[in-house]
Amino acid sequence: MARKKGKRLKLLKGEKMMYFVIVLLIALIPIVNVFTSAALTKSNIALEKLKRDIEVQSNENESLEMQIDELASLENIQEVAKAYGLSFDNTNILIIK
Repeated sequence: MARKKGKRLKLLKGEKMMYFVIVLLIALIPIVNVFTSAALTKSNIALEKLKRDIEVQSNENESLEMQIDELASLENIQEVAKAYGLSFDNTNILIIK
């Protein structure tokens, strides 16, 4: 029995290019996905750090506002006026915020 040799089909240049592009895309899509996920994670970490910094600053601002209110209280003003020998005139007091 004689064995027939099958003809091997040659790929055209366009087909070779298409296969190359498909293989390249199959290889690059997971790599791009990993890099974009890493960039997203990095930006989320920076966002959480900024949120934490804002929270700390807000707490500090509230604390300072409470100190201002405490220092501007009528009792405190009267004590300071007595300590310096000043008279207390309620019409001259201005609270600036």
